[in-house]
Order: sequence, then structure tokens, then C-alpha cells
Amino acid sequence: MKIQRDSLWVGLFLCISVAANAQNVAGSGKDSYHVRFDFGSGKVEKGFLPVTPVTLYSKVLGYGFLPEASVQAVSRGGKDALKSDFCTSDNPFFFTVDVPEGNYDVQVTLGDSEGESLTTVKAECRRLMIEKVQTQAGRFVTQTFTVNVRNRRIADTSEVKLKPRELSYLHWDNQLTLEFGNTLPKVCALEITRNKEGATVFLAGNSTVVDQDREPWAAWGQMIPAFFKSGRIAIANHAESGESASSFIKERRLEKILSLMKVGDYLFIEFAHNDQKQTGPNIGPFTSYKKDLKYFVSETRKRGGSPVLVTSMHRRNFDSTGHIVNTLGDYPEAMRQVAREENVPLIDLNAMSKTLYEAWGPEKSLKAFVHYPAGSFPGQEKELKDNTHFSTYGAYEIAKCIVVGIKAAKLAIAQYLKENIPAFDPAKPDAVETWSLPLSPLVQVIKPDGN
Repeated sequence: MKIQRDSLWVGLFLCISVAANAQNVAGSGKDSYHVRFDFGSGKVEKGFLPVTPVTLYSKVLGYGFLPEASVQAVSRGGKDALKSDFCTSDNPFFFTVDVPEGNYDVQVTLGDSEGESLTTVKAECRRLMIEKVQTQAGRFVTQTFTVNVRNRRIADTSEVKLKPRELSYLHWDNQLTLEFGNTLPKVCALEITRNKEGATVFLAGNSTVVDQDREPWAAWGQMIPAFFKSGRIAIANHAESGESASSFIKERRLEKILSLMKVGDYLFIEFAHNDQKQTGPNIGPFTSYKKDLKYFVSETRKRGGSPVLVTSMHRRNFDSTGHIVNTLGDYPEAMRQVAREENVPLIDLNAMSKTLYEAWGPEKSLKAFVHYPAGSFPGQEKELKDNTHFSTYGAYEIAKCIVVGIKAAKLAIAQYLKENIPAFDPAKPDAVETWSLPLSPLVQVIKPDGN
């Protein structure tokens, strides 16, 4: 397909002028960041930076498609420069932009003047931002969502102690990365603006919370952003696989959160799965675990933030009668005690997950966890049988439980939940047969830390 503006000398000129233009549009300071992109091969809207299939990311340019993307540009002609053309692909594709650490409102225009479109947008490591946006021919939709971007630096004096695998994650850099997918993704325009007004909801936890970077694993923390309105709330998921409350502190992950926290922010705290594996003097649910949780609470309050305790969900472990067997010992009860003693809001995910799992039953619950026969994914030679970590469906249903908990606890952020969210009852989960989420292209068959 011939792309306008792509002769050699024009391309060279654009590389130079676009880089300069990016600096001008973005502003000179991190608090004034604002940049706009016009996707496609046709005319470019004034004040927007052009993005064509050959706009590949480089440090010099500061934005572009990741090299693996197989993107096509379509131009329909017409006077509206933004809506007369778009970029699309038969496979999910990534677009990334260098930005300073912070929260950003992202406005995306989707659609096609001559055909239908169906687009799902994820950010960073598969954070679900907007689901299945469908447009008919000649119709366009503009939606906005808020994304948190972070790096590992702590106040320019120290760093989070990352695990080696985290070095390749898309959420520990100064880049905002978007994944466009589904059966007919058609991206016309993109606008990114620094958000300094909204509250940040920080998440501290383990593999059941983390933004899992590869299919088929998923966690509730990467699903919850899709339930909030744009502009008022940004989800900053600092959870990581294998973490306990104590290791989260030792690796400076809590310190990183506290360095960014401002008055009005929240910290959701969910640990237990890895804490119960720890041994030694004075190690246990009512000793070390409670002490660590109280430290999270007190340090959050010192910064003017609001702590929220989340009891860990059960593992998928049924007895012969179809009831869930508690494998977490006294850890959920220890967290409930801390909530009472410190007057902290509690989301009892442990109780809700028991109801949810038993509503599914032993067989249907397999669909909510990573249970797949050999050959389901590239490089997967053995069957996957994981009763701790969720499929995307299971993670989504757990996120719905979190929403129920936010409302039940009467948290102030409940007012920023989307109005069109159907009421959810853990005793009546959504049917997996009618639920879908397009897979991301990145896959791994190695189980995350934690079990």
C-alpha cells in the first residue's frame, strides 16, 4: 500500500521536524505534558503528529509502534483529517510514547467512515482499559481512560529491587504503552494529557493482584481499571508475583508507593499466599503478618492516604461435597483483626471468593483458573493445571468482587465507578460461555511465583 508523505527526503524531514514538534506539543515540564497523534496515511490534522505504519519507536523519535507490530494504514478521503484515515491490523499491535512518571488521561478516537470496527484497548502489561468498543460504518467513538506510568527510581536516591524478569516488563519504564486488539481495531487518533488532579489507587500484593505480563495468566489488579471513569482515578498496580508483606517492604516496593502518594490517594493491600510459607521465630499470622500490615496502614496514613485491607481469595480446593477448603490458615482472620483494631476499611475477598468458587463448582471453576490442555498456546508442551492463578475470565470476575467490596465499604472512590456496570453477585457469576476478552500476543507457559 502506498503511503503519502513517504518519499525518502520527506521522511527524513519529518523525522527531524516531528521530534522537534513532539517537544513543543508535549510542553517543557512534566506537569504540562500534552501530545496528540493522527493515525493513518492521509491528511494530518493541525497540531497532531503523524503516525503511519512505518512510524516505529526509537529513542530519538520518542514514540511509535513496537517493531513486532504488523500495521496497515487505510485512507478513506474526505475533509476531516482525523476521521478520514486510520491504522489497523489483523493482530494486536502496540504503540508506545516516552512520558515522565505520573498519571495520564488518554483519549482515543476509533471508527471507520466506510466500515465497522471493534476495538479493545489495554495499557502497559495488559491492563484492561476499554472493552469491545464497536462502531458501525460512518460512526466514530471517542473514549478516555486514565493510565499510571512509573519507573523504579525512588526520589532519585534509590531504586526498587526488581526481580530479573521484571526488567522486561512494560510497567517499569518511562513509557506509556498501549495495546490495540480485537477483531477489527481501527485507531484514528490519540491524545495524551498529564493528569494532576485525580486520585491514585495504589495496589500492593502478589501474583493474584499483579499486572501479569503474559497470557494465559491474569490477576484482578489488571482488570479493575476498566471499571472506573476516566480522569478521577488512576490504578497504580505495584503488586508482583511471589511477594509477601515483608518482602514487599524489604524490596522497597512500599517505599516507592509512599514516595508518590499524596493526600487523597488509596493503598489496597492484599497478602497471604506467600506469607503463610514463611517460617522462623515469631513468624505467623497473628505476629509478623499483623505487624507488617499495621506498618502498611500507619505509613499510608502518615502521607494522608487511605489504606484498604483486602483478604486474599481462596485457592481452588474443593472437598468431596463441593465446598471450598481453606488453605490460607488464619491469615484472612488476622487481616480482619487488623481492620477492626486499626479502623481500616476491609474488602473480604476471602469470603466472596468462597461464594464465587462454590457457585461455579469443581468443573466450571476450571475455566476461571489456568487449566489448559497441552498445545493450547505456543511452546506449551505440557498441560497447565494451576489452582491459584486466574485466567482472564477468572481475574475479571474477581475484579467484580472487588467492586462489590468497594461499594459495601462505602469508599469515597465508589462514586467514580462507571454507571453502566451491572450489579454483581458472587453467588451468580457471569457465564463463561458468554464472556470474552481478546488475547494479547505475549505468551509464556512458566507458572508465576506463588501457589
